[in-house]
Parts: sequence; structure tokens; C-alpha cells
Amino acid sequence: MLSRRLLRIKVVKGLYALLKSKNASMAVAEKELIKSIDATYDLYHQMLLLIADVTAYANRRIEIGLGKRLPTPEELNPNRKFVENGVIRRIAASKELAEYLKKRKLGWKKHPELIKNLYHLLIDSDFYKEYMSSGISSFNEDAKFIGKFYEQIVPDNEGVEEVVEEQSIFWADDIDFAVIMVMRTIGNCRAGNADITLLPKYKNEDDRMFAKELFRGSLSHYDEYLSVIEKFTKNWDVERIAFLDNVIMTVAIAELVTFDSIPVKVTLDEYIEISKYYSTHGSGQFINGVLDKVVEYLKSEGKIEKTGRGLK
Repeated sequence: MLSRRLLRIKVVKGLYALLKSKNASMAVAEKELIKSIDATYDLYHQMLLLIADVTAYANRRIEIGLGKRLPTPEELNPNRKFVENGVIRRIAASKELAEYLKKRKLGWKKHPELIKNLYHLLIDSDFYKEYMSSGISSFNEDAKFIGKFYEQIVPDNEGVEEVVEEQSIFWADDIDFAVIMVMRTIGNCRAGNADITLLPKYKNEDDRMFAKELFRGSLSHYDEYLSVIEKFTKNWDVERIAFLDNVIMTVAIAELVTFDSIPVKVTLDEYIEISKYYSTHGSGQFINGVLDKVVEYLKSEGKIEKTGRGLK
């Protein structure tokens, strides 16, 4: 399922885009937010299919070798361990995955060169050679092998990034989140289960509503929360404060005020980490210092009230 961090990032990006736009309305911006979230769930299915398509390419190569008039001894007796990987077979045979991909018009068929390149990167890897020559055949070993493909071959692959960004403007920066979901799916596989279990989009109803409520709260009270931030940035050169930093802090305040079941520390840690990745160098330290003061102020004003033990 989609993580809360991803949903927070989507809200920050959505609010940033809306505030920078001169024409967008809240209704339009909220629709774009939901489309962006849905697109990441699409990418999860797309990325899960990737290993199956690479395997299908490997199988075609075996069949071509066997069909030659003068095949080599290796072509006559191919090592089928990879193409017969038990977990990959479940992915390839999943009706649920196939139906989702068909409905959303997803897949890698238009990008055979990418599949070919990933195949060659895979067979040149040490973990592939070790897997193919291990002499061991088990469901757990099959699952670990796929995990290494997604850990070592897919991340930071320029070809994957180019194709993904070409297919959807909403997929930029989402590959890592989709891969994490794929890894969880593989980790949940069990030898006794005939089918692979796909992750739901949201963990529960609270998560489904989280992004919408956070976005609405951030936008509705943007000026109010920005004025709070300005109380503690008076000694800063306004021109030096990144616009995105203000957006991040505004969303953080909206979460602090709106969601009484989320601990203050969790909220602060999340937005500090988001700022380190998406904003300027030093934004994390700056936002940390400002939000610490904001939290104390909002508590004194009675605007932050957390319920449950250990949530203050």
C-alpha cells in the first residue's frame, strides 16, 4: 500500500503547483492530487510486471537457441532456473495483475530495448551467476533473487527512469516508492500459495482520506499558517527562504493541527526528511529549527491537541 510519506510528498507537490499556478482552482488541484496518487499505484503494478517481461525475453532467447539448425551444446541444454523461477511464474500468471494492467493500459511492450538491456545487466551480475550455479532450488531462493534484481538492477537505471517519465508525468520520483511496494509483495509470497497477493492502494480508510484532508487543511489555512511561520523567521532574509520551504512547513502545521492521532515527533521527522530530499541544501536544519518553535507556540495557543498515550 502507498506509504504516508508518499502521500505527504504528493500533498506538498500539489500545494506547491497550485500556489505557483495563476489559474488552477482547489477542485482542479485536488483532482490532480488524486490522479497523482493513483498513478503511483499504477507504477507499482508496472514495476511488478518488469521482472516477468525480462524473464519472458530470456525464455524467447532459449527457444531461439533450441530452434537453430546447429545449436551449441549450451543452447541444446539451457539452464532454465531463471525462466522457471517460482515467484516470477506467479507474477506472470496473476490474473489480477493482468486485468489491472489491461484496464489501465500499462505494460512494457513498447519498450523492448529496455527489457533487452535489463536482461543483459542481469545476466552479467554476480548475483545472477551465483543463483544459476548454486545447485539449490527453493522458493525462498527464488524470492531473494528477484529482490536483488529490484535492489541492484532497477534503481538509478537511466533507461528505466527515461521510460517511466515518458509514460507518465506523475511518475517522476516515484520509482523508489513503487519498488518498495514490489519488494513487499515479493516478501509476502509463500510457497504454499498458488497466487501472488497484490497490495491494496491504501492500508485503511484513514489513509485513503489522509491526503485529501491534509491538502484541504493546508490550502484552506495557508495564509494563517504562513503568518505563524513568519513570527519565527523575522530575522531571516525573506528572499533567502525557499518558497518550497514555506510550503513544506505549512503542510507540516496543517498535519500537526488536523490529525490528533499522529505524534508531533512523527510529523516533524517526516517533513524534515522531505525537505532534505526536495528542497535546498540546509533546508532540513532550517525547517527543524522553525517548526520546533512553531510547535511550542501552537501548543500554548491550544491548537495542537494529541489524543492517546505518547502522542504529545
